[in-house]
Parts: sequence; C-alpha cells; structure tokens
Amino acid sequence: MVKRRERRTRERQADTAVVHATQPLHHLPPYEILNEEGLERIHNASMIILSEVGIDFYDDEAQAILKQHGIRFQGDTAFFDPAQVAEYVAKAPRQFTQLARSPANNVTIGGNHLCLAPVYGPPFVHDLDKGRREATLVDFQNFVRLTYLNPYLHHSGGTIVEPTDEPTHTRHLDMVYSHIKYSDKPFMGSVTSKANAEDSVRMAEIVFGAETIRQQPALLSLINISSPRRLDDRMLGALVAYAKARQGLIITPFILSGAMAPVSVAGTVAQLNAEALAGIVLTQMINAGTPVVYGAFQTNIDLQSGAPVFGSPESQLALYASAQLARRYGLPFRSGGMFASSKIPDAQAAYESVMVMLPTVLARVNFVLHAAGWLENGLTAGYEKFVLDCQLLGSFHKYMQGLDLSDEGLALDAIREVPPGGHHLGTDHTMRHFRHAFYRSPLFDYNSFEQWAEDGAQPADQKANAEWKRLLKSYEAPSLDPAIDEALVAFMTRRKGEIKPEY
Repeated sequence: MVKRRERRTRERQADTAVVHATQPLHHLPPYEILNEEGLERIHNASMIILSEVGIDFYDDEAQAILKQHGIRFQGDTAFFDPAQVAEYVAKAPRQFTQLARSPANNVTIGGNHLCLAPVYGPPFVHDLDKGRREATLVDFQNFVRLTYLNPYLHHSGGTIVEPTDEPTHTRHLDMVYSHIKYSDKPFMGSVTSKANAEDSVRMAEIVFGAETIRQQPALLSLINISSPRRLDDRMLGALVAYAKARQGLIITPFILSGAMAPVSVAGTVAQLNAEALAGIVLTQMINAGTPVVYGAFQTNIDLQSGAPVFGSPESQLALYASAQLARRYGLPFRSGGMFASSKIPDAQAAYESVMVMLPTVLARVNFVLHAAGWLENGLTAGYEKFVLDCQLLGSFHKYMQGLDLSDEGLALDAIREVPPGGHHLGTDHTMRHFRHAFYRSPLFDYNSFEQWAEDGAQPADQKANAEWKRLLKSYEAPSLDPAIDEALVAFMTRRKGEIKPEY
C-alpha cells in the first residue's frame, strides 16, 4: 500500500511540475441562445440607450476626447450616434497577443483562444488551517506562485488578493513587482488611479522596453463600469493612461440585475452592451487600434436578502447573450469564472462554480478572470478552492478538444483486433494512447471505496490543503535579469517616496 501511495504521489508531482501553459483552442461550436432577430433587438435597444438615454463620464480629459470626436454632452452625460459607435468599434483588433516575460507564455486574446487567469480582488483569504482572514502581501505572492506552477492557468492575473498589510497608496507597486518577480506569465496593471496605471506602464517598460510594448501590449487591465451607466474618474484615468500607451484593456460593466439593472435578463444585457460599447469607443478615440476586450460581469441579487447570487441560471443566460454580441462586433470577449456564493470550498461552491464555468466554455469566452480561487461572492480567495478549481480547469481543457475524427481517433484497427467478448486493455491502440487518452485529475480519487478508506479516507478539501502546501514548498522562481530587477526596485523605491497617501 505504501509503495502504491508513493507512486501516486510521484505521478501527481510530475503532473503539476509543468509551468509553461499551452492555451487551448475552442474546438466546440459556440452555444447561442439568440437568433438573428433576437440579437438585433438587443443591439437596437443598446443603441437607444446610447443615443437617447446616455452614459455618464466623470473625468474632464475623457469628456474632452469624446467631445473632440463629436460626442454630444448634456452635463456629464454623453450621447452616442449609432453610426459613430460602429465606426470606432471596428477600429479595435479582433485578437491580439499579450507579451509574457517568457515568450513561451505569450497569450493570444480573441478568436478561438481561451486564456484563464486566477481570482481578482478579494480582501480576504481562506484556508483550512487559519480560516478566513485579511489578505497580506505574502498571500498575494503565494497565489502568484501557485498560478505560475499551474499549467491550466495561462495568465498571472492582476489583484489576485488585496494585500491589506501594505499601504493603500503604494501597494500597486508591490503587486506588479510580485507578478514580475515570481512568475513569467502575462500580468495585469493597476487601475485604481491614472498615476497607478502610469506606474504599471513604466514597470512594464523596464521589463520589456517602451517601443516593444507599443507594438504588442505587456499589460491587460480591467476597467469596470460602475453600472448603471457611469464611468468614474479613477477608472477613466486608468483607461486613458493605458490607451495612450497602447496597452490592452478589458471594458467590463459590473452589473447585478435587480439592483444596477432591470430584473429582466434582456434588459440587463441591453444596458450592459451599451455601457461596454461606450468604453470601447472611448479607447479607440484615444488611440485607434488599442487592444480592447468586450467584458461582461453580470449576476443578480437575491430579491429577499439583497445579496448577490453567483451561479444563478439568469447570469448564464446573460453570459451566452453577451458572448454573441461580442462576436457580432468582432471583439475578444471576457466573462465567466469559477464563481461561488459559498464561504468555504464545499459542495455548494463546487456546484455553483461548474454552473458558471461550463457556460463560459460553451459560450467561447476568450479571457476568463476568476478561473480559480473565488469564494464568498468574490470577497475571499480560497487556497483549497484554488487547487480544486484547477482540477476542473484541466478537465475543461480536455473537453474543449472535441472529438478526434481521424483514422487514429476512429480506431478501426483496434475494433477489428478485439474479438466479440474480448477487451481493449492490451491493444496496440490502447498502448499508444493510455497515458493521455482520458483526463485524470492528479488530486481527485478514482479508487474503490476500500482503497480510498485504506489510503486515509481524505475528503477533497483536505487533499487540496496538502497540495497547495506541497506546491509552495516545491516552488522555484523563474530567472529574472538582475539589472532589470535592480531597475524595478529602484523605481519602486523612488515612487514610494513620491506618492503621498490620500486622507
């Protein structure tokens, strides 16, 4: 028994030792819930919102840019002509490549490509040992390391957790530096202010070179629209800074149906679409050709308690419809993730996460934030949840491959070889493919009850607890040019001395 357990441990370690991530392609046809007439009805409703109801912009520079391009304003409210919306949306690229510190980890955003990134934004973390607590910079760095080690996460993400032990006005420097230092996958910049975005651009320039990142972006950053129908000064300042530097932007309305949009899914999607298009148009007016992603982050509130609900069927309907709209405009699409309202990595968390992630795959989403680690409506990043989510991501990678209809896939030679009543365990075909024919999670248990009990009867969350600890213990940082590291530290030191806290 001991030898068998040791062998399984070695196999699991070998499976999780790979750090270079290969992006999967969507080989499955996209699932669509709208016919052409339905798609046009939502599009037309969005054009009415843009042209007659309007979107508010709370930033003088953004307003000036929009006015220079003929956008009509009443106060802070902008009104967009549908023809002009179509003109500027068409200037955005259909797909683009984001640079990574290791070129092998560059990612393509758009087309049939899927790019997965970890959870983003929680101020708390959870593990089985310490429970729920405020996140620290050590937690942030731990999740960067875990993401780096996982072959099914292609992107290091951004604010994986909020390091609450670091000063608010300078923590963006520590987060960007941690992505660069502890991983060589692509990463995101800060969006909490224009100055923080400019700092992120400068740090990317130190790593990649200023001219290089103007040709292909080294940053992909999240601009949330504060629904209903408003972009605030912080997000707009970051948007302007990144667009001027030609860095990638994800324009994402954050909508809770029943609170920030109508309770109807169609009405929510029409509003979401109008808000996203308004932000995308602004990016192209600032710098035509700037890489931009159409984002959709929608769920509903529980109308009895007022709390957000993740994994709801309504949110998945909105996801499918938003994906169709993004394809209609020829834009890369961001949505979905392993969302859960559950507070711990339990059955509720698992069911809710799959309820979101399966439609994410079927809708042909291109960029997925929150693909691992999300708990408690996004307030908490879970260590065990992160590890368990990654097991499912491996399964989805296999699922997206679809059917192999080649001669080897049809396997007629094996079918001829095995007589009626025989078996395929020893055929040449099986021996050629037995290692990779079926996806096998390195963490999940596939043994008999007796074997599982003999091995310790561990539930999945306990196995995940041991796994994230093992991974962090085995972690080795990717190499970083000492001169670049020195330049980054010098820049951070100078900026930390210059930035004044806000009171």
